[in-house]
Parts: sequence; structure tokens; C-alpha cells
Amino acid sequence: MTHSLKKILLIGGHGRVAQLATSRLVSAGLDVTSLIRRPEQVSDIEALGSTPLVRDLTVLSVDDWADILSEFDIAVWSAGNGGRGGEADTYAIDREGALTCIEALEKLDNPPKFLMVSYLGSLDHDIDPEDSFYPYADSKETVDRRLLASNVEFVILAPALLTMEKAGGVDIVANKPKEGYTTSRALVADVIVELAQRTELPKEKILAFVDGSGQLAQFAELPPQ
Repeated sequence: MTHSLKKILLIGGHGRVAQLATSRLVSAGLDVTSLIRRPEQVSDIEALGSTPLVRDLTVLSVDDWADILSEFDIAVWSAGNGGRGGEADTYAIDREGALTCIEALEKLDNPPKFLMVSYLGSLDHDIDPEDSFYPYADSKETVDRRLLASNVEFVILAPALLTMEKAGGVDIVANKPKEGYTTSRALVADVIVELAQRTELPKEKILAFVDGSGQLAQFAELPPQ
């Protein structure tokens, strides 16, 4: 496969999925930069072969994002609060940070292609506002709908409940909430690497996938089950 997308920005580069993707992207011969929040994370990122970029995404302006993004061929949003710090941090990272990033992508004349890591059924969730998961679900729905309305070249990745199992095959499913599905973080990383190496992103704007038996090379060419 021809690697026309050479420079990759992993936003939220110290997260589990991002770290798994980093080593795979580096092994594939791509130039990886990881945007991280804390200086103490630098050594972990360097050990994976990526260039650390220490910035707090919650305070980046549209212009800040535009300056950063303009240097890359593809950007991957894998940042997430993960329930730490409560509702305020979740909205600051998962909603406001992502919305500002999308606005910057729209501002650029030649923006990078964009992969947004979301979750299965984000557009149709029925999470109770009193549930502790609601701020995350609300943020993801807002951001995914904003991205769908944008003119950015993007794909939203929608895995199911994440696990630490080894990556196996992949099944494409309808992007609707459903219990019983799981997606290994390693598989999410493999999907990121697969799409990052392509000359064109799939036509589908939301790719919902779970652990299964399909071949990764056929990803986004399989009909939903």
C-alpha cells in the first residue's frame, strides 16, 4: 500500500488506544506526533517512537489548533476524559476541545484528514441525564453531529465496549446502541493504522465495528449485519 499520508497527529496520545496505535503507525513507517497534556508523559511517548507535543487541548484556541493541524496529513482524535475529573472536565475535553478542533479544520485551506474515535450508537443514545456517563454521551453526540454537518474530510470510528483483549477479526455493524458487543482497543488501533495508510478515506462517514471474523483489509467494504 502506498503511504501518501506521512505525518500523523494523535490527539490524546497517552491514552491506551493511542499508545497501541502509535507503535503500529511507527512500524508502518509513518511520522507520528502525539499531543499530550502532561510533561511527565513525554518519556512514554518517546519510547514508542513518537514525537511528543505537550499542549493542554482545553485551552487551545481555533488559531492554536489551526497552527498545529496545518503541519499534518492526518489527525486522529483519541482524547477523552474517561470519567476523570467529573462533568466539567468531560465537557471541556470531549465537547469543547473537539468542537474547537473541528472549527480549526474548517478554517484551513488544506486541512488534514480526520479520524474521530467515538463509540457505537453515539447519535441515538438514551442515557439518563442523571447517569454519570451522560456528560460523555452528550459530548460525543454533539461533536459527532457537528462533524457530520462539516465540510471536513473525516470518518467517525464507532467501536463498542472497549476491552484489553488481543485484536482479532472485525465485523461492521449498524451504528445503534446494542448490548453484548465488544471491541478490543488493539482492534481500534489496527483500524486507525489501516485508514491512516489509505490514499482515500472510506465513503462511509461513520464506521461502526466490533470484534468479529472479517478481514481488516476489507474494512468499510462489508455491509452492516
